[in-house]
Amino acid sequence: MTLQGWILILAFLAILLALAKPMGLWLFALYEGRRTPLHVALGPVERGFYRLAGVDPAAEMGWRRYAVHMLLFNVALTLFTYAILRLQASLPLNAPGMTGITPDGAANAAVSFATNTNWQWYSGEAAMSNLSQMLALAIHNFTSAATGIALAFALFRGFARRQAATLGNFWADMTRVTLYLLLPICVLYAVYLIASGVPQTLTQQVTANTVEGAKQVIALGPVASQEAIKMLGTNGGGFFNANSAHPFENPSALTNLVQMLSIFAIGVGLTWCFGKAVGNVRQGWAILAAMLIMFTAGVAVCYWQEAAGNPMLHQLGLVGGNMEGKEVRFGTAASSLFAVVTTAASCGAVNAMHDSFTAIGGLIPIFNMQLGEIVVGGVGAGIYGFLLFAILAVFVAGLMVGRTPEYVGKKIESREVKLAVLAIAALPLAILGGTAIASVTTAGLAGPLNKGPHGFSEILYAFTSAVANNGSAFGGITSGTPFYNGMLAVCMWIGRFFVIVPMLAIAGSLAAKKHTPESAGSFPTTGGLWVGLLIGVILIMGGLTFLPSLALGPIADHLAMISGNLS
Repeated sequence: MTLQGWILILAFLAILLALAKPMGLWLFALYEGRRTPLHVALGPVERGFYRLAGVDPAAEMGWRRYAVHMLLFNVALTLFTYAILRLQASLPLNAPGMTGITPDGAANAAVSFATNTNWQWYSGEAAMSNLSQMLALAIHNFTSAATGIALAFALFRGFARRQAATLGNFWADMTRVTLYLLLPICVLYAVYLIASGVPQTLTQQVTANTVEGAKQVIALGPVASQEAIKMLGTNGGGFFNANSAHPFENPSALTNLVQMLSIFAIGVGLTWCFGKAVGNVRQGWAILAAMLIMFTAGVAVCYWQEAAGNPMLHQLGLVGGNMEGKEVRFGTAASSLFAVVTTAASCGAVNAMHDSFTAIGGLIPIFNMQLGEIVVGGVGAGIYGFLLFAILAVFVAGLMVGRTPEYVGKKIESREVKLAVLAIAALPLAILGGTAIASVTTAGLAGPLNKGPHGFSEILYAFTSAVANNGSAFGGITSGTPFYNGMLAVCMWIGRFFVIVPMLAIAGSLAAKKHTPESAGSFPTTGGLWVGLLIGVILIMGGLTFLPSLALGPIADHLAMISGNLS
């Protein structure tokens, strides 16, 4: 480890903390439906969308109606994307003549982008036309991110409202988030990326003459526009197969830092927005503190292991960390930080191959996702996932103080606890169930490149990434088969919507309750004790659930490495 590496990590954290309140203020304005400076130009556009769709933005929805509209919208977009990918060969903006995607591949990609997972079994530059990249995939980058933020707003209203029957209007939340947050930032972000050297063109490829006199076909396309929302919306799907290790997606150390910050920017802002919504910003700061403590611990372990390297290589005279699989432009610290950022959020963008990390260095990204990606997490999904754990934590606190648990003025009763457990339990069921099936079937075992613990880690990572709606790949595994395309698509759907529906039911239940003022007997939920309890509950639940699978994979891999066992 180097001083320069730690300065990068500390600078990242400092800038992130500075962004929390400004981003939170803007999100809170959208949460309340207040007028912003952008309404002068975009207000008529917003009203035009409502008239065109026949939507009354003032007509609020109960949790069931909110959930149904959200599900129908996402199902419709999934079917639309499937059709575009299947018909790709017959559609315009396909100069290289890309063929249509296979049924299982198109289904996997459509579900992947609809669920904000962006798992890619394909190489973008070799399989997707410009039209598919822009119309089928980039649209989802906006809509899936906006869906997550809208759902977070619905849960905030559940905590903030008193004896109410509604949680807002799904279409109004989606429209405002897209028009006044995602689009304006992405326009500026894309201009910055273009100025930094990222291509933005409808030309799909050019031919260059190499110094040896040969000809090389170089893939191009509308990269900057997709890169901006890929990062800001924690989507992660790369225009190119190498993702953010490709110089056309991530040209410099500065763009690398900006990309990492943009992955977390909305997530940290939503913590402040939550505190403001419930009338106590300290609640938001407490949540952010718990998130960043776990994040910093993960970065420290990952960086330590990657800087230490492999002792078996040291015996061969190769001193220091292993650079195979890492982007040499950025180095060990930036690669480790990026790996933890992208798996703590639901982004899935990578600037290094996690399969090439040390066993413990690769364990941290897996465990981040297995926690449900609540360590900042995806836009919207991170904060509402974290609040599910907060409900369980106050339930534990209530048992300790001997009274009905309360959180931000709402009594947490058996209905909320049962629904939170149901939502949280869906993730390990799908992760461990899918991994078990793949580990004992011929089709599943045909996927991993390696055998033994490392091969098991490749399978475990794939299902963890799919269920957590992350989309990053460990590397090594061949997933573009009917078995993996089908299994992972089901897991992605479960990981997204089997959490959302119980969460909305909790929001509806909380909104109907009256506000209970804090008293001398209330468990404080803003101080260090609360932060420690939150972290403890999250880690214990994650550890008890996933430790056996981690022991079979990365932990066994680490023990083999330090014992000198290569088999």
